[in-house]
Amino acid sequence: MQFSYTKYEKLKSRKLIKQLFEDGKAISVFPLRLIYLKKEHASNYNVQASVSVSKRNFKLAVSRNRIKRLMREVYRLNKPFLYENLENKYIFMFIYLGKKEIKFQKLDTKMKEIIKLFLKKIS
Repeated sequence: MQFSYTKYEKLKSRKLIKQLFEDGKAISVFPLRLIYLKKEHASNYNVQASVSVSKRNFKLAVSRNRIKRLMREVYRLNKPFLYENLENKYIFMFIYLGKKEIKFQKLDTKMKEIIKLFLKKIS
């Protein structure tokens, strides 16, 4: 499994995002929240994922974009562990709930926790 995050793995469809927020289930490990839905999609990958940071908590676009970059990178690095344990297709939305930026290492540990919780919940 490659450590990449290609455009085919990114959740961009407005229809799928709307359906995710309407029917999806959520798991939280502060400062992250994972909303997921078991859903067939056009991609060849098992998971299509997206990240989001609230404009209410981070007024400056620079701050929001930095956190989104960190979240995408952390997801990219932890993705192989997730793919090893999945058989079905899912769509994900990672939402940053914190009001302050956190360091990469802490975000990495929180992402690992939330992925483990997700795998435990679906099995």
